[in-house]
Amino acid sequence: MRIVFMGTPGFAVPVLDALVAAGHDVAAAYSQPPRRAGRGKALTPSPVQARADALGIAVRTPVTLRDPQAQAEFASWDADVAVVAAYGLILPQAVLDAPRLGCLNVHASLLPRWRGAAPIQRAILAGDAETGVCIMQMEAGLDTGPVRLEGRTAIGGKTAGALTDELAALGARLMVEVLADPDAYPPVAQPADGVTHAPKIDKAEARLDFSRSAVEAERQVRAYNPAPGAFFEIDGERVRVLEASVAPGSEGAAGIVAAHPGGFAIVTGEGALIPTLVQRAGRGVMTPAELLRGFPIPPGTLLA
Repeated sequence: MRIVFMGTPGFAVPVLDALVAAGHDVAAAYSQPPRRAGRGKALTPSPVQARADALGIAVRTPVTLRDPQAQAEFASWDADVAVVAAYGLILPQAVLDAPRLGCLNVHASLLPRWRGAAPIQRAILAGDAETGVCIMQMEAGLDTGPVRLEGRTAIGGKTAGALTDELAALGARLMVEVLADPDAYPPVAQPADGVTHAPKIDKAEARLDFSRSAVEAERQVRAYNPAPGAFFEIDGERVRVLEASVAPGSEGAAGIVAAHPGGFAIVTGEGALIPTLVQRAGRGVMTPAELLRGFPIPPGTLLA
């Protein structure tokens, strides 16, 4: 098939690679414009743009697709289908209607649960037992379109980073399967019940809330790994918690540090959070024991 691919972050790259490997004609790749990143704040192309450049695929990075000229250029690719994976821009109806088979989206949740920008993190935070990928026929509503194919996986103790990689690979496989025989996977309307929304993650949400249970705090740790990173503050310095476990509660108010072999525990509203990998600002990842050697956190300290 002749395809226009639309994606931006690393999650979308395996999907692009799978389309190329399957022998499809990827006429163009659309991605969000380069952003300033790194210490030098240099303009940096998105992972999809970088991969498309390496593959010799034409790249377009419009700020919006609402402009008639941008819509005309999109239609000029004469695509059979547009494949969308975490593109990040709203597709106007003129764009949705341009390809012969419309636009198919790789969405990282079990729709209608977790429609929106951050389905992976929200599923972890909510304590969902499983999640997955839906190949969705796009329409004007936010992730409201009918589903052609679904794949599932257990969440378990996975971080958002690990789950993102797994779902990207699963979504790539499912998309190739649908495109091989679209008639075999007719669109099925989403159920009216069970709709939840997954708004974009605000960095402020990553502050660990020790007034809640240790189970919920541990979910924060996994949901915000690798970014933005769950954290607490002590003496004005931010310490990220990258991995943690849960233990029965220790005595004391929520947020109080308690002694623990090889590191420290943090009392929560129910149970204790035991950090196992941490990181100070500007430093590498380390164990709690390594942190405490150069950055003492005495038992009884109240964390913010």
